[in-house]
Amino acid sequence: MGALTLGAIGVVYGDIGTSVLYAMKEVFNSGHVAFNDENVYGILSLFVWTLTVIVSLKYVTLVLRADNNGEGGLVAMLALASQSVRDKPKLRKVLLLVGIFGTCLFYGDGVITPAISVLSAVEGLEVIEPNFRKAVIPLTLVILFCLFAVQKHGTTGIGKAFGPITLVWFIAIAVLGINQIVTHPEILWAVSPHYAIIFMWDNPGTTFIILGAVVLCVTGGEALYADMGHFGKRPIRLAWFSVVMPCLVLNYLGQGALLLSNPEAVKNPFFNMAPDWALIPLVVLATAATVIASQALISGAFSVTKQVIQLGYLPRLHIEHTSIRDTGQIYIPMVNWCLFVAIVFAVAMFKTSTNLAAAYGIAVTLDMLITTILTFFVIRYGWGYPLSLCIAATGFFFAVDLAFFASNLMKFLDGGWFPLAIGGVVFVLMTTWKSGRDLLNKSINANSINLQEFMDMVCEAPPTRVEGTAVFLTAQPNVVPNALLHNLKHNKVLHEHNLFVTVVNKEVPWVGLDQRLEIEPLGHDAWRVVVNYGFKNNPDLPKALAQLKTRGVALEPMSTSYFLSRDIVIPTSGDGMSAWREKLFAQMHHNSSRVAEFLRLPNNAVVELGSKIEI
Repeated sequence: MGALTLGAIGVVYGDIGTSVLYAMKEVFNSGHVAFNDENVYGILSLFVWTLTVIVSLKYVTLVLRADNNGEGGLVAMLALASQSVRDKPKLRKVLLLVGIFGTCLFYGDGVITPAISVLSAVEGLEVIEPNFRKAVIPLTLVILFCLFAVQKHGTTGIGKAFGPITLVWFIAIAVLGINQIVTHPEILWAVSPHYAIIFMWDNPGTTFIILGAVVLCVTGGEALYADMGHFGKRPIRLAWFSVVMPCLVLNYLGQGALLLSNPEAVKNPFFNMAPDWALIPLVVLATAATVIASQALISGAFSVTKQVIQLGYLPRLHIEHTSIRDTGQIYIPMVNWCLFVAIVFAVAMFKTSTNLAAAYGIAVTLDMLITTILTFFVIRYGWGYPLSLCIAATGFFFAVDLAFFASNLMKFLDGGWFPLAIGGVVFVLMTTWKSGRDLLNKSINANSINLQEFMDMVCEAPPTRVEGTAVFLTAQPNVVPNALLHNLKHNKVLHEHNLFVTVVNKEVPWVGLDQRLEIEPLGHDAWRVVVNYGFKNNPDLPKALAQLKTRGVALEPMSTSYFLSRDIVIPTSGDGMSAWREKLFAQMHHNSSRVAEFLRLPNNAVVELGSKIEI
């Protein structure tokens, strides 16, 4: 339990732990809050109760209960919600679109978070020496480049240091806070909710505006749900209540105490809390903490992409496994460098963490809102709780999330459009791929031949039967694959044993080995096989088919050939998608990685036969 809790501190809470670098600064630098003692107490109280309501109550207490076979995250929640309303197809379709859009916003967050975290840490150099300002952006880009460049090597080695370094970070921010609190112990009263209530009552308009900055204190809140499968509920909860939340609150209260005695420190209250001798070590530690926070988010982007691919919303991409022991550690070059380019663009365009703070918030709060909506459908239709209880359980959080989201919408023109634009582009790609695959399957079915009838007909006057086993990959289990037709037409042979294999990805995280295969004999030494995977399983077709030995069908690797259809999509006018989306789908289909690579087929046993299909 101790090791898991320490790991959760490093991976799950790295992002929210670095929010102390910029959250308080952005509230007072927004220009909307008058600087006085009453407002310092009010803002601190808002911070404490935002952490309490959104993280402690919503995520830790409620959302962590919605696990999908032990897994969490928006994709797992989406799968739970869609299963809960599977008898309501129209509602299910809407929820799928909403959930997929929320997943797309994750990529917008994945660009803003590393940029604002690392940039805010490096900006600590300006506190040491104002002339260092010119070096902030170049140094930030160098750090980010090094971070993305090492991704291909995996995180097995450096990952062991994540927990200890982040724990040192939390202890350091707590000590900084305590040192300031002892000078103004009365600041501890700011934990009382009545200061937040008074501030909101006296300044309703200002409160609404600054919620867009207050939400910065819960950046990374989604991570504790997304990483539930890695650490479990109990270590995540234990880490939050025993270490993370106390240290965050102590640091924010310390920043408030500093501002009471030194109002000029508002320009960068976090670094101004430190004595001069500690500034350089603190900048180094802050940079390490932000790199760790960014690493967790990058790894999350790889995992989410893999899950979305297996749900059928993205084409196959080249995936490298960076660990022999941990199959969850993967590296996707396309995602890695697309994220890096977008982050470089963000840093170059916004230049400071203050400007990036304006871009931050819309994607995060909308994701939080979508999580609350999906949670309602899970507990209402999946768990069967009474409607009144479900409304009570999620209605309050919905109102809070909606208020934060509405406030952040005011930052749309100041940069909020940026993560939304990224999410919108990814959403178009995902929906285009999904719709295109549906059109492709419809076109295949329109010209299809029934597999059982075809095998019966062919075997009435069989062609030459050759030794070995042929494995034909087909998207439709009852349809004759094009690869078989081409093989019979050009080679005029039929193998001694034939397997017609369909890979099915279920809307669950894991499918156990006992449910991996479904086999049906077709006669004539041929079998129809369905191979089931969850969206977190790692597809390995030869390994899966090896289980057929217990079903009386033994595959000899040296005499087994895998026949694949390499379809070329031809966009045509008709009732399908618009012309530009059909062309986009055709290009995505063309650039997708090979099926053989995705399913880990042996290179020397694969035969690809091409065909053109109009959509």
